[in-house]
Amino acid sequence: MAHSGMINRKRDLAARGVQQLLRDAWAIAHPYWFSEDRWAARGLLLVIIALNLGIVYINVLLNEWNNKFYDALQDKDYAVFLHQLTLFSGLAGLFIVFTVYQFYLNQMLQIRWRSWLTDRYLRAWLTDGAYYRMQFVAGEADNPDQRVAEDVRLFISSMLNLSIGGMRAAVTLISFVAILWGLSGALTIPMGDSSIKLPGYLVWAALLYALAGTWLTNRIGHPLVGLNFEQQRYEADFRFGLVRFRENAEGVALYHGESDELRAFRGRFHSVVRNWWDIMRQQKRLTWLTAGYGQAAVIFPFLVVAQRYFQGQILLGELMQTAAAFGQVQDSLSFIVSSYTDIAAWRSVVERLAGFQSALELARIQSATGAGIHHVDRDGGRLILEGVELDRPDGRPLIANVSLSLGRGDSALLCGPSGAGKSTLLRAVAGIWPFGSGEIHSPSNTRALFLPQKPYLPIGTLREVVSYPMRAGGVDDATLRETLEAVGLPDLAGKLDESSPWALQLSPGEQQRIAFARVLVQKPHWLFLDEATSSVDDATEAHLYRLVRDRLPGTTLFSVGHRATLRPFHARHLWLRPDGDGPASVMEVTGSDNHNGVTKKSNDLVRSSRRVQVRKPS
Repeated sequence: MAHSGMINRKRDLAARGVQQLLRDAWAIAHPYWFSEDRWAARGLLLVIIALNLGIVYINVLLNEWNNKFYDALQDKDYAVFLHQLTLFSGLAGLFIVFTVYQFYLNQMLQIRWRSWLTDRYLRAWLTDGAYYRMQFVAGEADNPDQRVAEDVRLFISSMLNLSIGGMRAAVTLISFVAILWGLSGALTIPMGDSSIKLPGYLVWAALLYALAGTWLTNRIGHPLVGLNFEQQRYEADFRFGLVRFRENAEGVALYHGESDELRAFRGRFHSVVRNWWDIMRQQKRLTWLTAGYGQAAVIFPFLVVAQRYFQGQILLGELMQTAAAFGQVQDSLSFIVSSYTDIAAWRSVVERLAGFQSALELARIQSATGAGIHHVDRDGGRLILEGVELDRPDGRPLIANVSLSLGRGDSALLCGPSGAGKSTLLRAVAGIWPFGSGEIHSPSNTRALFLPQKPYLPIGTLREVVSYPMRAGGVDDATLRETLEAVGLPDLAGKLDESSPWALQLSPGEQQRIAFARVLVQKPHWLFLDEATSSVDDATEAHLYRLVRDRLPGTTLFSVGHRATLRPFHARHLWLRPDGDGPASVMEVTGSDNHNGVTKKSNDLVRSSRRVQVRKPS
């Protein structure tokens, strides 16, 4: 009884697994079929189905042709032989046309579907900072680039090929079962003194043959599902490591870290190779079965029909027609056997895309429900943080009870030891840090710009790099050239149309100057700088800050930094003070140039009616 209960539980789990797989596949697929492209997609699908049905019908006609053609050979009837060759030429021509166009239209549908689904995933990934939030749940959606670029393609091609192939197998089965039933006659099975007649015995033989092959294939090939899933992940990890190495080539060269990188590459590729060997061994076992199964299927129908032929009950033509019909029925019933490797690969792709879609949905829900820190657009010209608590991704508190108020034209400098959470506070203000609580009130209808320590330089022309994230055509060339000269990059002023790997070609200091050029071009109302001058010398730092204060006097300036040279450019000086193992707190430094001077808690700053005026540095 216990053994029977265990078998039933395994059966239930397997059934639920298949049901979940189908639900996940439908959740990924169905939005396209109800999208703005639905009529073109449905039309293409109907034509593809019609062409496949046409191919099945031609196979039925060819099956009848077998009978007449081989009878003509046996009777040495040359006139019938020539007529059947002419008929075959016409059927073969139609078969070729139908096959070519169903393949061509299938590919057309694939690229339309892939374009739509890729765009949908890209928009969801880039909306509301989902791409940033998903970094903290990497177990659910590792390597999102590979899921968008590779898994979408594999899902669509496999889904169409398997579904249309399954449909054609079902129609072929229905068509040829009737033919095979009529050709089979009845098999007399002796039962002692009596006998039993089994009608359509070839149909039952084909069914038993296919069921045995399907059961064995599933039993042997089931591990391929998990192995294919892991292979996709290991391949993506290896590619990611190579891309990351290329993007940080200078750092590796300066550290002379080639041996360490080689060791890491070998480690990642070892996972690829090890899993591939597991796939090879499993596919070898499966191929022993499928190859033997396919070869036995060639001779099996002749074995079961040969007795009737040699007894003179049927002619050569009927023998060949019966063997061909048996082959079509057996092949249709064996669809899972012949497609098992493709099904295993498709299942792993569905699981990866389902995980990616779940992570995107979680990020969307967090953004929509305001989970974590609540951002509110408000009228007026002030940025207000009320009771903001910041946590680390593992839930440990990082910064406690931040309450600040900044008005238009204010300037403030936040200092503190490394690792205390200064940059994380800026991420919270930007709306991309999801861990914490409290409210941040931001002025509506204003432009804000955040400069990280390492600026992002997109792939493209220098004009696009300086204008980012604005459209390149939104700023005239004269302004771009003048701005590059103003930030100390006159040699680049004449290279606006050049496309280069700017992130690799420009030094860190030059990249930070590019970031300040963006500030001068885009003229934000609020400017947040996170160690944005850490790679330039003191004189250049002073020049860049003076440019901002002179050209954008109404812009609110909030900087994070360690250098004392930044203090003259800010009217308010804040200090992020750690508290042992507890969360840090933000204090304001008053009456002293060092953080050990008189301080006020940040929540007192909001209640204070005092407004510190921005003083321009001399």
